[in-house]
Amino acid sequence: MARAGIVGTISAIAAALTFQAGPQTSSTAQSEAALIAKARAIHSRVITLDTHNDIDPANFTADCNYTMRLTTQVNIPKMIEGGMDVSFMIVYVGQGPLTPAGYNNAYRQAIAKFDGIHRLTETIAPDKIGLALTPNDVVKLHQKGVRVAVIGVENGYPIDTDIRRVQEFYDRGGRYMSLAHNGNNQLADSNTGEREGYRYHSGLSPLGRQVIAEMNRLGMMVDLSHPSKGANLEAIRLSKAPVIASHSAIRALADVSRNMDDEQLLALKQNGGVIQVVAFSSYIKTDPPQRTAALAKLAKDFGLPGRAGAASRPTPTRTNAPRPCPVEKPGYPPAAGAVQPDRPAEYNRQLAVIDSKWPAAGRANVKDFVNHIDYAVKLIGIDHVGIASDFDGGGGIEGWNSAAESFNVTVELVRRGYTEEQIGKLWSGNLLRVWGEVENLAKTLQKPGK
Repeated sequence: MARAGIVGTISAIAAALTFQAGPQTSSTAQSEAALIAKARAIHSRVITLDTHNDIDPANFTADCNYTMRLTTQVNIPKMIEGGMDVSFMIVYVGQGPLTPAGYNNAYRQAIAKFDGIHRLTETIAPDKIGLALTPNDVVKLHQKGVRVAVIGVENGYPIDTDIRRVQEFYDRGGRYMSLAHNGNNQLADSNTGEREGYRYHSGLSPLGRQVIAEMNRLGMMVDLSHPSKGANLEAIRLSKAPVIASHSAIRALADVSRNMDDEQLLALKQNGGVIQVVAFSSYIKTDPPQRTAALAKLAKDFGLPGRAGAASRPTPTRTNAPRPCPVEKPGYPPAAGAVQPDRPAEYNRQLAVIDSKWPAAGRANVKDFVNHIDYAVKLIGIDHVGIASDFDGGGGIEGWNSAAESFNVTVELVRRGYTEEQIGKLWSGNLLRVWGEVENLAKTLQKPGK
C-alpha cells in the first residue's frame, strides 16, 4: 500500500543515517541508494507498530491535539512523515501512596488519559486516526489508510484494590497492562526494588495474581515492562496466555534493572510471548558502573541533584495556569549545548578526572538499538521480538528520535540482512499474533463451565 506523505522526507532522513565515514565511491553510493530504495519499499508494505508512546491529556483537546505538528515525539503529522502506522497510546500514572487518596488521584489521572484518546479518535480526528480494540481492527484501519491508536495501561496502581476495575479498563479500551511502574505497589514489586531483594511481595501480591487471571479472562495482554524480575517470572508462570514486554531492552548488553536478562527472555519464549525492544538511550547504552558511582558521589559531595542508575521520566510541575499548545515552530528542536550554570572550580576539576578515567557512553543510535534486536533474535528467535520507542516518556535515540524518523529503523534492519517477512514480524506481526492468541484464550475462558 502506498503511503502518502513519506516520500518527500525519507531520502533526507535516510541519508543522514548512513553512518559511513569518509567519501563514498560511485559504486558505494549506488549500493546505498539501492538499499534505501529496498528499505523504502518494505517500509511501505509492512504495518509499522510502536507499542509504547506516552501522552498528555492537554494535547487531546479541540484546540490542541495530535492533528497538529506538536513538539511531541508522536503526533499524526510525524506518524505520516515517518511511515508509522500504529501507536499504542499509554494510560500512565506514576506510583503514589497506597492510600485511599492516592488511589483516587491515580484513577482520575488514568480516566483523563482514556478519555483523551477516545476524544481524538471519535470526535477530533476520526477521519485521520481510529481506535483499534482487536488485531483485526488494526488491519482494517490500516487498509482504510488512517493511522491507528491502541490503548496500553502502564502501572496497575489506578485499579486500587478493586478487581472490577480491570474489566472497566478493558471496556475503556485498554489492551495491555503492566502491574507496576517505578515503585512497589499493591499488585507487584517494581524493578526499582531489585537491589533490595524483592522484600515487598517477593514478586506478585495475592491481588496481583488475581489480576493476572482476570486479564487472561478478559483478553488483556500482561505487560512485563517495569515489574521486578521476580514478579515477571511469576507472571509468566501464572499467565495462561502469552505475555509481552511492551518496552524493555536486553540486560546482557545494558545492565539496568529495566532490561530483561536471559532467564526472563527464555521464559518469555517458552510462554510464546514477545519482547518489544525499546529505543531508550540509557537502556541501550550504559555508562561504566565506576562512572555512575563517581558521578553520584560527586553530586552528593557538592549538594547537587543527581542519582545513580538509569534515567526515569521526569515528574512535570503542575500549575493552575493554562499551558500554551506546544506547536512545533521552524528551527525545532533547539540547538544542543546549552550553557550550564557556573559551578565550583573544584567540581569541574573532579568532573574532568571522572571524564578522563571513565568516559561517558554517549547517546545510543539506531545501530546500537538494532544490536539489542539482533541479540534477542539470536537468543529467542525472530517470532518473539518486536519494536517500541517509549516516545514522550524518555525514549529516543540518534536517528530515531520521533515517529518522523521511523523509517531509519527499517533501513538498519535491511542493512543487517533481515528479510521483508522478518521485518514485518518485528514491526507488528509478532505483537499482533500474541494479541490474537490472548483474545482467543479469553473466548475459551469465557465459555460456560470455564
